[in-house]
Amino acid sequence: MPTAPGEPALAYRLADALTLIDAPDVVLAVTRQGHRTVVSGGTALAPPTPRPALRYELGSLSKTFTVLLLADLAVNGELSLDDPLTARLPRLPLYHPRSGRITLRHLATHTSGLPRVPTDLLLTALVRPYDNGYARYDTERLLRTFARTRPRHRPGTRWHYSNFGVSLLDPALSHTTGVAYPDLLTARVLKPLGLTGTTLAPGATGTDAIGHRANGSTPVRSTDMGAFAAAGAVRATPDDLLRYVEAHLFPESTPLSAALRAVQVPLLRRGWRHRNTHTLTWYQHPAPRGPLCFHVGATFGQQAFLGYHPASGTGVVALATRRGRTCRMITTAYELLYALAGDGG
Repeated sequence: MPTAPGEPALAYRLADALTLIDAPDVVLAVTRQGHRTVVSGGTALAPPTPRPALRYELGSLSKTFTVLLLADLAVNGELSLDDPLTARLPRLPLYHPRSGRITLRHLATHTSGLPRVPTDLLLTALVRPYDNGYARYDTERLLRTFARTRPRHRPGTRWHYSNFGVSLLDPALSHTTGVAYPDLLTARVLKPLGLTGTTLAPGATGTDAIGHRANGSTPVRSTDMGAFAAAGAVRATPDDLLRYVEAHLFPESTPLSAALRAVQVPLLRRGWRHRNTHTLTWYQHPAPRGPLCFHVGATFGQQAFLGYHPASGTGVVALATRRGRTCRMITTAYELLYALAGDGG
């Protein structure tokens, strides 16, 4: 159970939280004003590579990296958030007029009207629930599907979470810059922030955490996201995620300060009584001494949480190698962040 020097009380607090999470491998990490505390454990035997040194699948937390890339291109004048999506793609024969009104901002904020996943992918999942349909879904197919998909509502009028929508940022940004999305993300986000342990592809044997199904014992192969990479393909070490959250807490210390500030600006309200806010990429909830921001993600065998409270300079990272609500990782991590925001740690 590694801990940061000078943080014994917080380490014990994280160790207690760790006991609430049921997963083969778990990492909980907190950064407070730049001081880090990391604990790890799990129900499985410790792997040969220490858990905090492994790379974990982030699932939908990947969206925050993609939208930060989008924001960086926007603040540098290479595109506008309000550009129509179709203006940033190869020419497509659209079947529905509403599709032409979708902007890049709509994709980032889940207000495009596009469904969560394409209908054909959903049907595959219903027929073969343990099959990874993403892996065989290429960019050409994604664009064809977009061209014939009718948005459920007028773009910009309602919030509806969409992996489909965020995935379209991949071909849009690649077409705009002439650089493939993985290379673009690496050059514009990962390298400037010093995220050397973050990638979109599996690493060498022993460097990546192994996911498990809901039973906590059945291993799951590494998740190939195909054309949905922008929505869920990023993998990162806990150390890199701490560095990433610290960049959001203290943007002026990074080369991406303008983009990091831009992705934290509240844009729309949602949830019960509209108490919760959505920025360009983060969920924003009320908390003591100011709002907190967070995002979660899951693949077929892993879960991830990242959240931060700007007012106290606090960030929380949580990772687990099990998929399922009974794991309790997301709830535990969120409650930890909320408590730290209120009591000063």
